[in-house]
Amino acid sequence: MKILALDSTGLVASAAVTEDEKTIAEFTLNYKKTHSQTLMPMIECICKEIELDLKTLDYIACASGPGSFTGLRIGAATAKGLAHGLGKKLIPVPTLDALAYNLPYSEKVIVPIMDARRNQVYTGFFQTSDGKLEKLSEYMAEDINVVLENLAEITDSAVFLGDGVPVFKDKILQFNKNHCFAPACANMQRAACVGVLAASMTDKAVTGDEFEIIYLRKSQAEREMGL
Repeated sequence: MKILALDSTGLVASAAVTEDEKTIAEFTLNYKKTHSQTLMPMIECICKEIELDLKTLDYIACASGPGSFTGLRIGAATAKGLAHGLGKKLIPVPTLDALAYNLPYSEKVIVPIMDARRNQVYTGFFQTSDGKLEKLSEYMAEDINVVLENLAEITDSAVFLGDGVPVFKDKILQFNKNHCFAPACANMQRAACVGVLAASMTDKAVTGDEFEIIYLRKSQAEREMGL
């Protein structure tokens, strides 16, 4: 099964091609350019380097949120466009699940956190069993202090990862010094994780028109307009 996977829900833009149990190619960029500038060129680069004919893909997978409103829409538009053009089904993969899957054999509770501004994070609590991801909570857009209090009811030793870590690391350690953090090589979104999870979620494949984004909260513009 060959899958083109995309993730542009956070600071990182990432594209990958996975096939069965292999990652054939992955291009991840965490720099100053916008995702609208980088995502399609990354896909084109991958196709060129591995001589990929997009028509040979079985599915396209896309991180479906939560995350940056702009990044979510860029990723969704790209994935939908490819799905329509190629006549392929699209597999939505929740961003937090894919982020947590960076640490598939952790013995600790896994807490991906994405900076949602205003002292809030997008998050959820996960654990793994034999490499399989299990959700311990619903997805949240919540104040970091509330997240830490809720987490304390489950465990006193968790591992955090995601772009919210640099923002809230000191606060997390002040709350509980037993918590720890994923290394730099495993602390951000990776499209390969999206692709691997998508391979086990083919029953959730949809058409481009049916693809839905997980927002969790309204955009800043909508909030300011009282919508």
